[in-house]
Amino acid sequence: MTMLATPVLAAATAGYGGDVLRLIADSGALVKFVLLILLGFSVLSWAVIIERYRGLRRAEEQTARFLRALDEEKRLADLRERCSRFARSPLVPIFMAGFRELTSAITESVNRFRGNPGMPDEARDRILERVRRRLEEAAAAEADHLDRHLGILATTGTVTPFIGLFGTVWGIMNAFQGIGITGSASLAAVAPGISEALVATAAGLFAAIPAVIGYNVLLARARRLGGRIDRFVLHFASIAESQIEAGRTASAVAEAAKIRL
Repeated sequence: MTMLATPVLAAATAGYGGDVLRLIADSGALVKFVLLILLGFSVLSWAVIIERYRGLRRAEEQTARFLRALDEEKRLADLRERCSRFARSPLVPIFMAGFRELTSAITESVNRFRGNPGMPDEARDRILERVRRRLEEAAAAEADHLDRHLGILATTGTVTPFIGLFGTVWGIMNAFQGIGITGSASLAAVAPGISEALVATAAGLFAAIPAVIGYNVLLARARRLGGRIDRFVLHFASIAESQIEAGRTASAVAEAAKIRL
């Protein structure tokens, strides 16, 4: 009995020697199609992980440098000239938008109240409101930019296990069909279907696990940068208020026009 079972077992397991490529080649057409879909998801998710990791790393490095430059510079106009050095930082577009709005608002107010003893409180409040609104719009755009493509990782981590499960179910069905055709539950009958099921399951997990890990890590880094953006908006708003107050200390609005941000 044992001597007869040994050749059957050897024949049934001849194609299952741990060679993944051989298992894939021996799989059915539908399972191969499932594996192709999972491969596409995996390649796409790895491309997103690499691109977002590099982008967020550069953004963090240049944001730190930009904040140091902001502390060092006495005038906003001088910092504006250096912004090209920190092009990867999400704070630079926010700074530029706020600087342009502040400059434009102060110029309009100076022209409007020229000859008056000073800038009214209402005018100052309107300027601050304009600057804050512009800063918030730019900050929202930059925050959305940080999160781009992360939805692909979330989708991959959620969908690919179920796609792999579909291949698993199909492989099990093939195993049962093998039993029905041969009329026996021997390893020779169920091995092809079981191998298909195992390959599909492994492929689904191979695509899902890196995507989930990458999504969580990259989302945490994007949120840290988002926190820096929020703090920078408040900081720039306080700088704008101090610039406006400096203008109000002039003896006349005509003198305030000489203020250099």
